[in-house]
Amino acid sequence: MKEIAYFWMAELRRVFKDSGVMVFFFLVPLAYPLLYSLIYTGEVVREAEMVVIDQSDSQISREFVRRIDASPDVRIVAHCADMTEAKQMLDRKQAYAILQIPASFSHALHSGRQTKVSMYCDMSALLFYKAFLLTTTEVSLDMGRELRAHTSPSSTLAEESIAVDPIPYESVVMYNPQNGFASFLVPAILVLLLQQTLILGIGMLGGTAYENRKRALSDRFLIYASTPFGVMGKALAYLVIYLPVSVWVLVIIPKLFTFPQLGDPGAIAAFMLPYLLACIFLSITIGNFMHSREVPMVLFVITSVIFLFLSGVSWPMAAIPPFWKAAGYLIPSTQGVQGFIQLNSAGATLADVSHSYIVLWIQAALFFLTASLSERRQLKN
Repeated sequence: MKEIAYFWMAELRRVFKDSGVMVFFFLVPLAYPLLYSLIYTGEVVREAEMVVIDQSDSQISREFVRRIDASPDVRIVAHCADMTEAKQMLDRKQAYAILQIPASFSHALHSGRQTKVSMYCDMSALLFYKAFLLTTTEVSLDMGRELRAHTSPSSTLAEESIAVDPIPYESVVMYNPQNGFASFLVPAILVLLLQQTLILGIGMLGGTAYENRKRALSDRFLIYASTPFGVMGKALAYLVIYLPVSVWVLVIIPKLFTFPQLGDPGAIAAFMLPYLLACIFLSITIGNFMHSREVPMVLFVITSVIFLFLSGVSWPMAAIPPFWKAAGYLIPSTQGVQGFIQLNSAGATLADVSHSYIVLWIQAALFFLTASLSERRQLKN
């Protein structure tokens, strides 16, 4: 206990004496969740700009365009004479999609034949693409049902309803009722933020220790650091700091921005404990290989995007190649993001995320071993 307490206090002093580490441990977790949540606070894209090339110029084509413009997600900003003019508006970012209605549109529909409407979209903004595609599809389906009812009249309203819509359907978005981008993405970013700030902060401390490696070390330091209890003391210091930080990031921020919160707080706290420990021990291991304060920034800032993909949020876990899926098991955020989203956003129990929970404890034990070995290696050097 004396060894643990000694390194706990020593590590806390190192943290609070280093302004750079204070930025990663306090300022970044305080500001970044607010920044991301404020950027995506609108949740969904409304009134995305579209231009129309109506070569049919008929009553039914104008009705098709009117219904798209009346939707909440799309706004028709101009009618262009040809594709060249429409492309110029996309190049100037005055619009993000082109809707082209062929000259045969009205004639084909009134002749009982299938027609085609082309949509060209600027793919630099995927949320715009989603708004354009869903709106255009829904309007075409609605008008198709009406045309079918008009060309094939039934004797009763019930028969007409069956003919037009034989299998009624309703879309219900589970765990994200507003179908919002922030509710989908921000919880994953919040969990990943804890890992990345720990890696950068502890890595900076490790680089500082390497730069100052020629300073005199007391016998007490050498004796305590040569045991796993020194690693436990360091980990306890970081855990004490990150417990309130985690409450701010994972509890208060979602409440402030009304993100879905269906989970049991006790289950979430129990799940986050091995996640934080795994992140801390991994960070200590990495920090012992840093040769300067700047190296963690160069090596690990860019990994945030990679780790987000490996978590299975922005890209389905089932579609990730086996190699990268296996690599994800070496990163705490992979299981941390999956488990937290299921617990917090979907209301799962700890038993439902038992796989992720067990993997995090295994990672914590494995990285504790690597941290202890790397500490001893550093002292020998």
